[in-house]
Amino acid sequence: MSQQQYNRWLLLLHQVPPSPPYFRAKVLRRLNQLGALPIKNSAYLLPESADHLEDFQWLKSEIVGGGGEAWIFRVSPATVSDAEIEDRFRELRTHDYKQLLDTLNANRDDWQKTKRKFKDVQAIDFFGAPGREEVRSMIASLENQSRMPESTAAVKPDLKSVTGRTWVTRRGAKVDRIATAWLIRRFIDPTARFVFVDEAEFVHQPEQIRFDTFAGEFTHEGEQCTFEVLLGHSSLRDAALDAIAQLVHDIDIKDEKFQRPETSGFAAMIAGIVALHTSDDERITEGAKLLEAVYAAFKAGKV
Repeated sequence: MSQQQYNRWLLLLHQVPPSPPYFRAKVLRRLNQLGALPIKNSAYLLPESADHLEDFQWLKSEIVGGGGEAWIFRVSPATVSDAEIEDRFRELRTHDYKQLLDTLNANRDDWQKTKRKFKDVQAIDFFGAPGREEVRSMIASLENQSRMPESTAAVKPDLKSVTGRTWVTRRGAKVDRIATAWLIRRFIDPTARFVFVDEAEFVHQPEQIRFDTFAGEFTHEGEQCTFEVLLGHSSLRDAALDAIAQLVHDIDIKDEKFQRPETSGFAAMIAGIVALHTSDDERITEGAKLLEAVYAAFKAGKV
């Protein structure tokens, strides 16, 4: 749905009886399913449309049928702009997309269930929240991978002979891809060229090396993130790199396996780089500066 369709807003006010207790939870669950924006207790907003009016009318009937009261109004806010309200809706869906991405990263085998949830979130993403395309791309890649025969599994190259290669990864680089790109250029392939792709449209060429992609030479394996897999396959034996791997693991996998005291600070700095730069090349460049500093601190025993 485009923003231009909405000139007004629909407001639902309701009072739900305290008993039975499950009824309030049922109403709240239904409001969440509709994508309604909570304004305050018992007040919810939707963009005006015939479908949304019908949704609120059905919910009003349920509330009244359960012994409660409900009212529906067409409203035009006086103290906030339509753009501010739209941003509030985007925040809700951005949070939903982040949860879906976290689920995919944590358990890529369960992508079909996440795909169904993604369709539900898309249906209530009224104003194009950030994160939608990244989730779509990840699901498409997993779907494509599921159709591949087992024999097409990528073979890891001998890293001792790798130089000046093209390394391919997904768009929207975050901590694992940023750190892995730094590891590649810093210790494995100093003249490496990075290409960032939409996996749903990407066609792999034999001379390319893929990382943090779903059918790549270097990607998540078991409980390990891509940085850990690449570091383990290399001949690098370095306690400072091992420490960085632990930071990246806990931020990317979110399982709090290592719980290093530096993790939260490092995560905040990476998040800042991602927020400041939409270009993947810029994220890699700025992330490399941060990682170089962190590496130097670990080598010097300063952290």
